[in-house]
Amino acid sequence: MNDQSPSNDPSQNARTILETRGLTKDFKGFTAIKDINLAVKQGSIHALIGPNGAGKTTFFNLLTKFLTPTSGSIIFEDQDITHRKPADIAQNGIIRSFQISSVFPHLSARNNVRIALQRKLGVSYHFWRPLKILTQLDDQAQALLEQVGLAEFGDTPAVELAYGRKRALEIATTVALEPRLMLLDEPTQGMSAEDVGTVTELIKRVVEGRTIIMVEHNLSVVASVADTITVLNRGEILAEGDYQTVSNNPLVMEAYMGTVDAE
Repeated sequence: MNDQSPSNDPSQNARTILETRGLTKDFKGFTAIKDINLAVKQGSIHALIGPNGAGKTTFFNLLTKFLTPTSGSIIFEDQDITHRKPADIAQNGIIRSFQISSVFPHLSARNNVRIALQRKLGVSYHFWRPLKILTQLDDQAQALLEQVGLAEFGDTPAVELAYGRKRALEIATTVALEPRLMLLDEPTQGMSAEDVGTVTELIKRVVEGRTIIMVEHNLSVVASVADTITVLNRGEILAEGDYQTVSNNPLVMEAYMGTVDAE
């Protein structure tokens, strides 16, 4: 692994915004996640890495309540959310960006962002609104498009955007929801080297001051953006720390480097 510095350096005294305590998930005799104790600091980018089958996606599904843990608890902003419903989790400010782009393909980039803004305002399905409100949302949507480098593509249907730009649009719609915790699931998966660089810089720019948990296979991306890295293997935490710490861990090199291209 190459030694690179992360983009952020949050205070060591930052409060813990998310904590899991003994989080475990069993599937008919198979333990996908076992006794995970994780603490995510507010304002940091916390990366989860590990070989395929390590439990990263299961962990995300537990956080967003697509799965119910067998045991353990999830604490978000000092509240136990272990048994909350998925809709409640989203309303509490935990927003997930999926591996596959989830934008509306036949709507323009601007309208995709505007729908996210409408949802945040609680008027997602109120299409007959005063022109002033709609114009305000258009202005906000355009500002978010500019933030992610899509200013000139506001009128372009999402289906016509290149893959990297679709992911940028998805990040813009996620930011529009004003999440207190963003979950980025493989944000650079399937991208060319050029798109990976673009999206990496985008993540650095738009997430400044926000709290992120990111699952990512591309180690150069992790090295450049993550403040803390947790390495999972066979459902358990193998190592944790900054990039230099985990990259020099012999157990990590044995379990991870043999199965994933470090790029």
